[in-house]
Amino acid sequence: MKLSIVSPVYQAENIIPILVERIEKSVQNITPDYEIILVDDRSPDDSWAVIETLSKSNEKLKGIRLSRNFGQHPAIMAGLTQAQGDWVVVMDCDLQDQPEEIEKLYNKALEGYDVVFAKRNNRKDSFLKKASSKLFSVIFNYLAGIKGDNGIANFGIYHNKVIASVLSMGDYIKSFPLFVYFSGYSSTVVLVEHAARHSGKTSYSLGKLLSFAYNTILSYSNKPLKLFVRFGLTISFISMCLGIYTIYKYLNGEVGVMGYTSLMVSIWFLSGIVITVIGVVGIYVGKVFEQTKNRPPFIIDKKNNTLKK
Repeated sequence: MKLSIVSPVYQAENIIPILVERIEKSVQNITPDYEIILVDDRSPDDSWAVIETLSKSNEKLKGIRLSRNFGQHPAIMAGLTQAQGDWVVVMDCDLQDQPEEIEKLYNKALEGYDVVFAKRNNRKDSFLKKASSKLFSVIFNYLAGIKGDNGIANFGIYHNKVIASVLSMGDYIKSFPLFVYFSGYSSTVVLVEHAARHSGKTSYSLGKLLSFAYNTILSYSNKPLKLFVRFGLTISFISMCLGIYTIYKYLNGEVGVMGYTSLMVSIWFLSGIVITVIGVVGIYVGKVFEQTKNRPPFIIDKKNNTLKK
């Protein structure tokens, strides 16, 4: 049995040696046949230099460098294209996902599961990150019609057939956990201990978190369009009722000069709805345009230690 560990790397030059050491100590209890694939998402620090140095003396450590910064999830996909293991572990590089938990995930997978998600116990993230994660989970679950868990992220162990299915999905906007959910293979959840970030700070600013949530929701669900259709029909029904009522009052001679205020409010309100709906439709058209260009979600610049072509 061969095991692959895939981790996207960004601003982690001081963490990489410790990450590799802890992974090796952990997986040796599972199998001597393993590979560690670190994907440098064009980090602005010396992460790639560290990966190159370590890989020269460690044939099990394999490095990939992307041509530019594509983001965490495209970086994960780049690593998965090179993974050769029967089982693949995906984890973050900041050591909040603890390598010592890999054995627990693997033992659970042996019970007959294709996917074992790691659910973070007592998250050590900031209040803002936990609150935004919870809000995104609630909104996304409603719009997508699924029951996702904001305690689950990328960390987990996946059978290679699951990885093959994930890589076959041609969505331009990549979201690894959602692709795994969509694949529908037998899965379970294991509680793992979550650690504080080893050093530095997260590269996910509030703007990046909002952008990721926005793109993920729009790429995975068309429910916003359906909600606006319902809203438009509701407004139309209310307008029709008011129109009938106005005609009734007119026939009874109860209608005087229409008020300027009510007329302007109606115009601005309905115009706002129309512009909003057109804007939402335009966003979806833009996403379709991006998809039809068929650009690769990532481009590999360099790799070492006999990775796949």
